[in-house]
Amino acid sequence: MDLETKVNLIKDFAEEIITEDELRQTFETKNHPVAYDGFEPSGVAPIHFGLLRATNLKNMLKAGIKFKLYLADYFGFINNKLDGDLEKIRTAGKYFIEVWKACGIDTDKVEIIWAKDIMDKLDYWDKTLRIAKETTLSRTKRCLTIMGRQEGDIINTAQLFYPSMQVTDIFDMKIDICQLGMDQRRAHMLARDVAEKLKWKKPVAVHHHILLGLQGMKSGATKEEALMSSKMSKSKPETCIYMHESFEELQRKINKAYCPEKVIEGNPLLEYCKYIIFKEKDSVTIERPEKFGGNLEIQSYDELEKIYRKGNLHPLDLKKMVIVELNKLIKPAREYFEKNKKAGELYNTVKHLKITR
Repeated sequence: MDLETKVNLIKDFAEEIITEDELRQTFETKNHPVAYDGFEPSGVAPIHFGLLRATNLKNMLKAGIKFKLYLADYFGFINNKLDGDLEKIRTAGKYFIEVWKACGIDTDKVEIIWAKDIMDKLDYWDKTLRIAKETTLSRTKRCLTIMGRQEGDIINTAQLFYPSMQVTDIFDMKIDICQLGMDQRRAHMLARDVAEKLKWKKPVAVHHHILLGLQGMKSGATKEEALMSSKMSKSKPETCIYMHESFEELQRKINKAYCPEKVIEGNPLLEYCKYIIFKEKDSVTIERPEKFGGNLEIQSYDELEKIYRKGNLHPLDLKKMVIVELNKLIKPAREYFEKNKKAGELYNTVKHLKITR
């Protein structure tokens, strides 16, 4: 595969690349650069994990990237996920691996790493201390948004370790490309700054879009704060679409979703079309009675946005299409957990765990 094809596979899903020149250099100097995506295991998987992130991973594997899936169990412990119970957090991690399998990821082509396995050595903590020495307390506090918290939300001292530990992961796993959401940007910028100071290899940062919850974009003091409060979150189940939703549950949730006529900005249903549905399909059909204009065949997201902005598509018709298309994408995962005994047992356990933050 030529260089441009590899770069375009990344640009297909990246909202931001820091920097594209460095990404090109990485592909030029390495046949199989190393990338990772990490997360705190907790709760039932939403569509941004099972659909959006799985699609991103497929693109990276096509580009010849060696991918590491990082299960950040101790980070979930620090962040009080599932009451900080490590056994529950690790059960959730095993369940999330099954979600990726259900979404068509060949886990034999992915290296699965648990935080507990790389933290059990002096060299890890040596890196953490070196990173912490190069980081001011004020910057550490600003970085707490990576764990879904603001500076004033600190509950315990361990949470102050979190940013330096996340940066340590990058260097300990010898990551060339950090592939996480825009909400992790501050950790990656810290990693790049620390790398310069310590003369370590600077990682490329590839950030994907953060999906809005069904409530849409909330107003906030800053764009970042508004996004953090509006993103799809397992801790807000009525604003979240899960990988196990029935068709009826999708109908109920999406029919209540924020979707004002002609409004593009902050409209979650248009986001799901842009970042999920049109990544999987070349076209969609919107079924309407003849008296309302008849069926619409739409060939791209840009075409859909243009039609909606002009008011030529009613929100209810958009919602009906999103319900149908998301159901098609979720259905294989839903059936996987129904047929696979091990996966089903893990899901049954995780869905009864209390979500905490």
